[in-house]
Amino acid sequence: MTDHATDPATETFVAHRNLLFTVAYEMLGSAADAEDVLQETWLRWVEVDLGQVRDQRAYLVRITTRQSLNRLRAMSRRKEAYVGPWLPEPLLTAPDVAEDALLAESVSMALMLVLETLSPTERAVFVLREVFDVGYDEIAAAVDKTPAAVRQIAHRARRHVDARRPRQVVSPGETRAALESFRRALETGDPQGLLDVLAPEVVIVSDGGGFKQAALRPITGAGKVARFMVGVLGKHERPITVAPTVVNGNPALLVRLDGEIDGVLAIRVEDAQITGLYYVRNPAKLSRVESETPLALR
Repeated sequence: MTDHATDPATETFVAHRNLLFTVAYEMLGSAADAEDVLQETWLRWVEVDLGQVRDQRAYLVRITTRQSLNRLRAMSRRKEAYVGPWLPEPLLTAPDVAEDALLAESVSMALMLVLETLSPTERAVFVLREVFDVGYDEIAAAVDKTPAAVRQIAHRARRHVDARRPRQVVSPGETRAALESFRRALETGDPQGLLDVLAPEVVIVSDGGGFKQAALRPITGAGKVARFMVGVLGKHERPITVAPTVVNGNPALLVRLDGEIDGVLAIRVEDAQITGLYYVRNPAKLSRVESETPLALR
């Protein structure tokens, strides 16, 4: 990318970079792949005759969407060979992300996993329409469909997501309270404390990527989940610290063993109890949590 800040192409790209990154990340669930998409978008953008572009933001979103769709289809082959469950790469996010309820939900681990069940085109349409309120005509140009077809896809994707998203909106305060109870029980190795905050049918999805211990399938049930967490962390002789953080726009926990990051725990809360746990332990997905400053996503 050129260093000339006065270059119109650069100025426009930089002005919309956070938006483009978020579009790519919500479509891919991988910050590393989203950055690659942004690089590909930039290379195509600098070749565009800006005088012929009516809406530069829409044009950039179109390029980013198309490159993300190409990347998403390639990633599906990688995921097929992945060891155990695949979870999105966690992102440290700035406070303004949590203040935007729609954006915070859209990048939450729980909803990102739901988006994984959509087809690539459905995912692109849902993200552009539901999260960023992009018009049907613009989406149609981005995904090479007619506006009428895009309306049908949007309706189908929305119905699919609504059937699987949390039933109620939970405030950040409620989430933090449940998370703090879970943190205390986890740090002290208190099985009963874990059982008190876990919903009876809680599900944990753990992602070790073949590099760290993780369950090869989701585990269901408060007792089983509590035993799994105590078993994973309790067997280590090194000291465990569990600190609150904000990941993907929502309260989460950063787990360290002897000062080194072991994983990130995101949760889903309903009726003051934890109904979903998402434990990312794959070291390849944790580098940004330690080294990156919190991201603004718009």
